[in-house]
This record gives sequence, structure tokens and C-alpha cells, in this order.
Amino acid sequence: MKKLFDEKRTIDLMKKLVEIPSPSGYTEKVMKYIGDLLDEFGVSYRNTNKGAIIATIAGNDQTRHRLLTAHVDTLGAMVKEIKQDGRLKLTMVGGYNWDSVEGEYCTIHTACGKEVRGTILMHQTSVHVYKNAGKAERNEKNIEVRLDAKVKSEAETRKFGIEIGDFVSFDPRFEVTDTGFIKSRHLDDKASTALLLELIRSLTEGQTVLPYTTHFYISNNEEIGFGGNSNIPEETVEYIAVDMGALGDGQASDEYTVSICAKDSSGPYHYRLTHHLKNLCVEENIPFKLDIYPYYGSDASAAIRAGFDVKHALFGPGIESSHALERTHLDSLQATSHLLWAYVTSAMTD
Repeated sequence: MKKLFDEKRTIDLMKKLVEIPSPSGYTEKVMKYIGDLLDEFGVSYRNTNKGAIIATIAGNDQTRHRLLTAHVDTLGAMVKEIKQDGRLKLTMVGGYNWDSVEGEYCTIHTACGKEVRGTILMHQTSVHVYKNAGKAERNEKNIEVRLDAKVKSEAETRKFGIEIGDFVSFDPRFEVTDTGFIKSRHLDDKASTALLLELIRSLTEGQTVLPYTTHFYISNNEEIGFGGNSNIPEETVEYIAVDMGALGDGQASDEYTVSICAKDSSGPYHYRLTHHLKNLCVEENIPFKLDIYPYYGSDASAAIRAGFDVKHALFGPGIESSHALERTHLDSLQATSHLLWAYVTSAMTD
């Protein structure tokens, strides 16, 4: 197979993406960055009313289309309450456990354009003051933000422009190890987004003619359930969500292969399309794992729920500790990149 995976370029793009704050509902900056990148590639695209981007590359067959999507929105929070002591209470954006962000540095993005730094902590953090600090429940009541500002009251906090409804992003802490691991928050799904953008770059640079007109849908509301469920061109026959493989007890997926999902909480994915992906891996010697994700949903399943008559499938890199301190490996990124190329250049399933 043609060498498609440019390690340095992919990692540089991934780092750039994860370092642009983009919790669901606050994605304008990252979408502008992606739009500028597509302009650089010379690929036509349009913006949806919900803020997503759909780029299109024409193929030989313009009557039957393919669509691939990855989402660039991430987990995050919003200011729920400004406490009397000036600290902040939060409400979640997306689904995660509070203990997965305890101790994390964060940024409050105010409506007036200011950014205020802080740390997410338990109210009962100090073991010198709170005897049962370790036993207190990690929940919306006890978790708060300690601002890096001289504030001791609600009024003083408001002077910094902070208001209820302001978005809060978590520091990603992106790192690449000398053993090939990529550690960062928000690899779900910015790892896949980087791979999809690199695929577009490779196709345009090589002036590759695809067998079918193919759309690349960068969605921005997947973490809250309705990212890629609208504006799907009516000619679309196959819909692929490029999203993470979830690792854990009882799972087949790992950090070194591409994960192909056969079923998630929405039910089975399209049988023939799923096995078309599997067969491509076998034919091209791409390391893969078939898996089932019990507590998972994707843009593809959202499209099915919205009533679109498409064949849907899901694959992506294996991500350890999803919705927490995530990690993957270069091997998994490479395998996913190769399957992306094999798929968009292959014939459709019957």
C-alpha cells in the first residue's frame, strides 16, 4: 500500500487541534482553523447552520456518494453558579466522571472575550482541614473552580467578566513519548479529525480521483448527541463515523490497531459495510480488531436515529481511558490512516 501516514505532520496537526479549546457549544475557533486549512488544501466546503463543516471531493460516480465524519467538539463544562466566596460551580458538557477532571487546570472563556485561568478541585481538598477529604463524593455539589485571580466574593469574580453560562475548557496536556504513545485529553475525537484532514490533504496533493463523490463532515456537537444528523446529501449511500475505539475489560480493541465497531448502544452497525471494512484490512494487511462498545454512540448512529436511509459503519484508533486522560499509539493512527485510504478508494458494497 502507498505510504500515506506522515507521522510528524499528523502529530503536529493533532497537537494543534487539541490545544484549541472546543467543548460542545463553543467550537467557532476550531472550526475556523479547519476551514482555513481546507482553503489551503483547495477543497470546497460549506458551513451548516449548526456550525459544522462539510467538505466535498468529486468522484467518478456522482450519483452515489460516501460520507465520512469525525467530530472536533470535546468534553468541557459551563459555569453553573458563582459562589459567595468567588469560586465557581460547574455543569458538565458531555458525559464523564467528575473525578476524571479533579485537579485539572482549566480556562474560563468569558462572553466579553477575557480568559481566566483556574483549577478544578474538590471543595474539601485540604487534608489539613477536612478529615474525610478522600471520602467526599466527587459530584456537582463538591467540585468547584479555584480561580487564579484575587477574588473572595461573587462580586469580585463578576468584575473579571465571568458569568453563568461561560464555557470552561480543560487543559489537554499533549505529550508524545519516545515509545510512540500520544497522551492527551480530547483525543476523542481530535485524533480522528486529524487523520481525516490528513486524508483530504493526501488526496488533493496526489490529485487522486475517487471512485465516488465523497463528503467529509467535521461535526461539532457529537458529545451532546446530535453532531452529524443533518445536512447529509441525499445521494449519500454509505456513512462512516471515524471515531475512537473504547478499551477496557471485555473489549477486543487496543492501542495498536484500528478498531471496527460491530455494535454499540444504538444497536448493530450495517453488516455488509462493517465486513467490507474488515475485508479491506485483511486484503491490505492492516492490523484491526472488531469490537462492541456497550455505552457508546456516534455521529453515524445519530444519523440513523434522525431517519437517514444510509448504510452506516464506525471505525477509528483505539483510545485508552476514554473521556479521561486518554492515550493512543502511533501504530493505531497508522492502521486507521491506511484503512481510511483503502476505504475511500474501494468499490461500494452491494
